[in-house]
Amino acid sequence: MKIERLGQDKIRIFLTFDDLSERGIQKEDMWQEIPKVHDLFTEMMDQAYNEVGFDATGPLAVEVFALPAQGMVVIVTRGKFDHHHGVGPHYEDDLPDEVYEMEVTLEQSDTILYSFDDFEVLIEAAHVLRPMLTEAGRLFKYNGKWVLHLEPEDLEEGKHPAVIAVLAEFGEATSVTPAMLEEYGNQVMSENAIGVICSNFKRQD
Repeated sequence: MKIERLGQDKIRIFLTFDDLSERGIQKEDMWQEIPKVHDLFTEMMDQAYNEVGFDATGPLAVEVFALPAQGMVVIVTRGKFDHHHGVGPHYEDDLPDEVYEMEVTLEQSDTILYSFDDFEVLIEAAHVLRPMLTEAGRLFKYNGKWVLHLEPEDLEEGKHPAVIAVLAEFGEATSVTPAMLEEYGNQVMSENAIGVICSNFKRQD
């Protein structure tokens, strides 16, 4: 579980599928009101407070982006707390419930994004991937890492699991979105990144 502060009232949490499976949660459970998900959200908010000082008091807007290859990105935005609500002897009792007054929206994405610390490792991955991919991939430099961006249409039918396996072996799933890459990253290769890398860089012996 990785937590990043996006602003005073907004954080982003990246959950891998391992994070979910360790807690006995399936991807489909994330938009259901079940105790396991409630416990996970409590854990996320505790960790967010401890790591980045995010106070989850008040109504929260929660956006969940399901990324099939990487896991889930959860964007939590804190709304304005209504100080008139619950005024009276039970005000303190009402506060815990307020923390979980959530509005949840979900989006599915088939985009594949993996980051690489070392360009030499990316070269190796590209050569392994090339037989599976024809003309595929965009390459960005973002936060000191090389980020490879693949769309589902770049992959031949049935090759998806094999491609993910290679990417997971050489790189690391990242929670950054294509929109963030385009806005804050530097586009190094706009198309056919796999082919361009393989044509210009040899594998290490």
